[in-house]
Amino acid sequence: MRVAGRLAWLGRLGLCLFLCHFPAPAMAQSLPPSVAQGGQSGAPDALATGGSTGLPNKQSLGSVSGVVVDPSEGTVAGAQVRLTREDQSPSEEVLSDDDGRFSFANVAPGFFQLTIMAAGFTTQVFSGAVGPGQDYIVPQVVLALATQVTQVTVALTRVELAEVQIKDQEKQRVLGIIPNFYVSYVPDAVALTSKQKFELAWRSSVDPFTFVSVGAIAGIQQAGNAPSGYGQGAQGYARRYGASYGDVVIGTFLGSAIMPSLLKQDPRYFYKGTGSKRSRVLYALASPFICKGDNGLWQPNYSYVIGNFAAAGIASFYYPANDRGLGWVTETALVRLGENAVASVFQEFIARKLTAKVSNRAQAQK
Repeated sequence: MRVAGRLAWLGRLGLCLFLCHFPAPAMAQSLPPSVAQGGQSGAPDALATGGSTGLPNKQSLGSVSGVVVDPSEGTVAGAQVRLTREDQSPSEEVLSDDDGRFSFANVAPGFFQLTIMAAGFTTQVFSGAVGPGQDYIVPQVVLALATQVTQVTVALTRVELAEVQIKDQEKQRVLGIIPNFYVSYVPDAVALTSKQKFELAWRSSVDPFTFVSVGAIAGIQQAGNAPSGYGQGAQGYARRYGASYGDVVIGTFLGSAIMPSLLKQDPRYFYKGTGSKRSRVLYALASPFICKGDNGLWQPNYSYVIGNFAAAGIASFYYPANDRGLGWVTETALVRLGENAVASVFQEFIARKLTAKVSNRAQAQK
């Protein structure tokens, strides 16, 4: 690589830190406010009981409402919500709407119990007490994925679980800004389907931070006049920006979607987090060359190695003529592999501490 071209190395490394490795809490059992008890012992408040009739009047009736979500905080429509009373009065049932919301109107004061059920999720139970005229809002009901599945639904459930884990990954950002999508903090994360690998590559390629980082890389190249064949001025910067973005997109899709789909390998970096520092450093440095297969077994990372050489080969067609050739392709691919190894060490020891939105399950295995 030419001396001027090395000025862009630092910028590419920064981009590589987020591209190259490119649960549910128990439902809160909050103690409800005490139900107001009026009058003297043996003589209930007339407002709460409707006077001598013993039945609640309209002013004393309250309501119970809430929202049902899945572990990724997506709303659950069609969940069956049953309200029962301790006085053995008939139970009431409603279904959550498209926004996961449910509501019971005209609820008499006193203790109640909610039973929330939905296909594919474990049943949740919530107890509370509504006061006279109170609009009681239930804490967000989070339904956990069912652990018991039949043989017929195993394949579908694995795909859905992988989708939930991907959604968790897409919330991960270093310092709340830099995408950290290609790192799994769940050691036994479900293997991705080919469709999910392509969706993750696309999500990474069009993230706003990707465009900003590419712009910075193009600026560094412009300052160092590398590649010199692009010239200077706005036109030279535009060419450098297009070439740098092409490198990112082509490299991401080849090394993290196309080849992993063909060779059935997982493109993510699996955070180790345990063991001696030496073992973790060696693990991180080996990540460009060793990966987890879709079968859960560790194997040579053919996808990333082949993907990098292929991406460098394609790049040689749109780079200036004096920056082409077999030597340039080989050097470019090896530099990117080295950048990946350095980025993995950063992931292993620093990135997690700076990454927001790590899933609850991953936090539990910290």
